[in-house]
Amino acid sequence: MAHPKGGYRTAENKRVPGVTTIIGRFKDSGGLLYWAFAQGQSAERGEITSLYDKRDEAATAGTLAHSMVEASILGNAVDDVLKGATREIKAQAEQAFRSYQKWESMTNLHIIDQEMSLVSEKYGFGGTPDAIGEVNGELCLVDWKTSNKVYPDMMIQLAAYRQLIHECTDYVTTGFHLCRFSKQHADFTHHYWSELDDAWEQFQLFLRAYEIDKALKKRVG
Repeated sequence: MAHPKGGYRTAENKRVPGVTTIIGRFKDSGGLLYWAFAQGQSAERGEITSLYDKRDEAATAGTLAHSMVEASILGNAVDDVLKGATREIKAQAEQAFRSYQKWESMTNLHIIDQEMSLVSEKYGFGGTPDAIGEVNGELCLVDWKTSNKVYPDMMIQLAAYRQLIHECTDYVTTGFHLCRFSKQHADFTHHYWSELDDAWEQFQLFLRAYEIDKALKKRVG
């Protein structure tokens, strides 16, 4: 996902934090701890020799599938994304991409706009939503992720992006579509929410906590 080189700034050139930075400050580390535990067990069984062995291999397939979607949307050669990949990882990525294409065809997805860097003057944060698209004729926010499951912070992120879109553009979206590729096998799944009001409320709490945390850090130097 693209980000402004100089960071997110208001009309008065005041730098503000991005959505992912704010959420990341309070992100649940449970998934990371579980992964580290599983890696330790794999090391004990002699299945891996490095902490990141399986993670790097697994992430490649999901990331490739994700990149294939991006290439397709931009009109670039999808096969170029797969250059250098092993046969197994390539096969996983291709299967995931075909599954995504079926969903894309079934929903008549049409991308209207993508990767707009936006800043909320009202709330003081910025973000770059993946895309705005028409899904079965309805204007929606569309996002792609590479992860082994859907986490609450993904919904919070989408809710914050909706605020940016409604505040900074003329688009009026009516729902949220999350397209996910798993890290382990690049399996494709789709999730839809018609509203994320509670997630937006959570983001506002995160934003306030982020500001307080920043002020406290200044007090201790």
